[in-house]
Amino acid sequence: MSLTSSAVLPPATGRRRELLDAALGVVADEGLRGLTHRAVDRRAGLPEGTCSAYLRTKQALVLAVAEHVAATLAADVDRLARELGECDGDAGQAVARTQALFERWLEERVLVMAKLELSLEAPRDPAVAAVLSASRRRLVAVVDGMITQADKPHSLARSEALVASFDGLLIGALQKPPSERGAFLSESLSLVLHALTAPT
Repeated sequence: MSLTSSAVLPPATGRRRELLDAALGVVADEGLRGLTHRAVDRRAGLPEGTCSAYLRTKQALVLAVAEHVAATLAADVDRLARELGECDGDAGQAVARTQALFERWLEERVLVMAKLELSLEAPRDPAVAAVLSASRRRLVAVVDGMITQADKPHSLARSEALVASFDGLLIGALQKPPSERGAFLSESLSLVLHALTAPT
């Protein structure tokens, strides 16, 4: 992906997907400092040198992980958008379906943890920042389309605030005991969606 591209790549497949899924686990457990080709090979249960054959440098590996996170999130949000289109304006259903996605992300903790690590790296790495920025623009566009479809008052600023709020809710939920996350997400999503889509 070029630094100027605004596109989000499709999810990886095959052996590359296997390596990137393993890399997410490494980043979630050890941070980007622990992300090495050998660590990915060990996590994937593959012979040493496999990861470096696909991604020659550490920078290429980090960037591929960023693209993998962005693509996975984009695919999930696209599915959510289709589901919300079937809710016919039912706010309760919208909250429930959004909550279900968030809870799955939290159960599959590696994706959220990797995104947090990459978000911290982005200010220091323009290539990672470019991938995350493209992902954020896509998410904002999807959310803006959802609000428009629901015939709610909206603006790009509201959509951006909603995406930022979602990020914050995920972090907040991740810090709570698993038994408390469902109630926290349900109440918080209702509050955020009402505050950002209600008339001003």
